[in-house]
Amino acid sequence: MKPETYRVPGFLANGVHAGIKTNGDRDLAMLFSIRPARAAGVFTTNGFKAAPVLIDMERIRSGVAQAVIVNSGIANAATGREGLADALAVSRAASRELGIADDLVLVASTGVIGHRLPLRKIEAGMRGLVAGLHADGIPDAEAGIMTTDRFPKIACRKGRIGQQEVTLCGIAKGAGMIEPHMATMLAFIMTDALIGAEALDAVFRQSVERSFNSVTVDGCMSTNDTALILANGVAGNREIRKRSAALDRFGEMLSALLAELARGLVRDGEGATKVIEIVVEEAKTISDARRVAYAVANSNLVKTAFFGGDPNWGRIISAVGSVGIDLPVDRVRLFFEDVPLFADGKGSPDHVEKLAGIMKQSDIRVRIGLGMGRRSWTVCTSDLSFDYIKINAHYHT
Repeated sequence: MKPETYRVPGFLANGVHAGIKTNGDRDLAMLFSIRPARAAGVFTTNGFKAAPVLIDMERIRSGVAQAVIVNSGIANAATGREGLADALAVSRAASRELGIADDLVLVASTGVIGHRLPLRKIEAGMRGLVAGLHADGIPDAEAGIMTTDRFPKIACRKGRIGQQEVTLCGIAKGAGMIEPHMATMLAFIMTDALIGAEALDAVFRQSVERSFNSVTVDGCMSTNDTALILANGVAGNREIRKRSAALDRFGEMLSALLAELARGLVRDGEGATKVIEIVVEEAKTISDARRVAYAVANSNLVKTAFFGGDPNWGRIISAVGSVGIDLPVDRVRLFFEDVPLFADGKGSPDHVEKLAGIMKQSDIRVRIGLGMGRRSWTVCTSDLSFDYIKINAHYHT
């Protein structure tokens, strides 16, 4: 989608360099609705939640927000009471500049853990950030939330709800420490749809479960994971309510949007060269399917094999068997794309040339049939390369 289409009616955005990052890149971003919007959020389940996460978890209960202020470079996590006070100070600075109530501002941070925010720099940059808010500012905001990301992650969708066209657009960041719940990332979704608070919360959680909570890069959970959605109702459609055809349609659009962003996180996994889709089918329960999918997706042996272009099905079968499910071994099947590698309790020695071609692809689909039931789950993961170690060995410095 062309950059000029990255806009949502009734929303303004911007991103600036406030001096948090030493390389001059944008490090402060804002999303702003011209009027208070319905809001919902999903956050990390990590026991060491960052200060902005704690604030947002409290404020999101009202179901209303108007602005999101985000800094990158410093996570403001594990910073004690001082960190909480810093996050509140950022919120107050944003609300003053915008002229709105402080509790309508949501905050987020990403970067190195254990450091305090440079409040003077952030507060000094706030005026220019707010003054520069504009309808085409979504790419600037995306640039302002990135850390080790190699490329921006922006996605938009348009569709009709009843007689009105509605727009959804989202930005995300994340490349390392990607693992539910939530997948390590920040994600902010804007829509001009009019939707009830309960319906928005329900459909957002459902969509997150099959997108951001179904990806993994390195199996490491962060302290700052935040996904927020703001719906300002500017489209003027009839309000979307729970258990309605309109909600189903909105949910389809939202799920597609989040899936695109989530796949972008995996593709941008630190050092990643391949995106691997792990599809587990024929499980007895969704929980079993999910456990097996993650066992394969988080196996370092599997991930390094994909990096090296080695179709080592033995590593995948070993990961499947490690979960503790009483598997009917003779009914388990394994495919790379549509090429069978394992069935009837043994491997297939054929298809060498086809497999060689598949292993050179940037996107590879792995399908595992457990032969136990009708439930399924899909997880996207990346390979594990030398560059992942290089990036994370020196991230703090």
